[in-house]
Amino acid sequence: MNHLSRRGFLQSVGAATIVATVAGRVAAPHEAQAAAATAGQVRFGVQVVPQHTTYADILQTMREADDLGFDTGFLFDHFVPIMSDPNGPCFEGWTLLSAMAAQTKRMRVGLLVTGNTYRNPALVAKMAATVDHVSNGRVILGLGAAWFELEHTAYGIPFYTTGERAKRLGEAVEVIKLLLTQPKSSFNGKYYQLKDALCEPKPVQKPHIPLLIGGVGPKRIQPLAAKHADIWHFFPSKDEDVKPMCQKFDALCQQAGRDPGQVEKSMSLRAQHLTGSTEEVRGRVQSFVDAGVRHVIVSMAPPYDRALMRKFAKEVIPAFRKA
Repeated sequence: MNHLSRRGFLQSVGAATIVATVAGRVAAPHEAQAAAATAGQVRFGVQVVPQHTTYADILQTMREADDLGFDTGFLFDHFVPIMSDPNGPCFEGWTLLSAMAAQTKRMRVGLLVTGNTYRNPALVAKMAATVDHVSNGRVILGLGAAWFELEHTAYGIPFYTTGERAKRLGEAVEVIKLLLTQPKSSFNGKYYQLKDALCEPKPVQKPHIPLLIGGVGPKRIQPLAAKHADIWHFFPSKDEDVKPMCQKFDALCQQAGRDPGQVEKSMSLRAQHLTGSTEEVRGRVQSFVDAGVRHVIVSMAPPYDRALMRKFAKEVIPAFRKA
């Protein structure tokens, strides 16, 4: 294996902004990929940030990631750019995700994460079930309470308080799970209501599309994820916080009556975690794997550095693949 030079993992292949995420793999009994992950194999993915770029560039990057053997491909769910000048182009997440589902072959696809305030959860359930059919059962349904106030103000979408956004997400998760699993669904919540609602066809994945819930709020979001999520996505402020956060979340799962192993832990890394030699990058990834994570997602802002993506696939991922 050819190693990257000591000038640095990032510097040797370009100056693109790179972030990594460690996310949990998604269980799906009918898929060999998930069976391998259940056995402890680390999975890897990419997040292609769909702002200040073109559809053709996004498609090329996602297709190459699929061909390179990445396990997942994520977009995000925003209406304006969030990582630079907000006055530029930004593609809508779910419609773009449907195209990526149709244009890829093997990796799972999803949004990291869907903003709950933007759409009625019944609509999200219908969209997710549709894209699951487009992808032949490869969708991950990422959900979050939403956080970017600017786009809410610009589009006239109520932003609510932090607590109310969390409460709305809690009801939304219940609505979505009902619609994806029941022949007819009724729900009488404070924020959302259903009355003998249909959601047909049901998703390809059973019993429902895997749910990823993102957020670190200890009062509502973490308990919600412990109760309902297949993946919990969290953001530690310091590396040394990872293990205790995972341990505290495991305790929440146990309080909810779930085996902590049923909920994969998903964690975003800062760009500096990918600097240095290949061995140093592997070591950082390993430290988080040792803390309980099982899926590393490299997120690329445009201009997409596909050379970096190829090097990561060839020089980092193989060290975590079990024979």
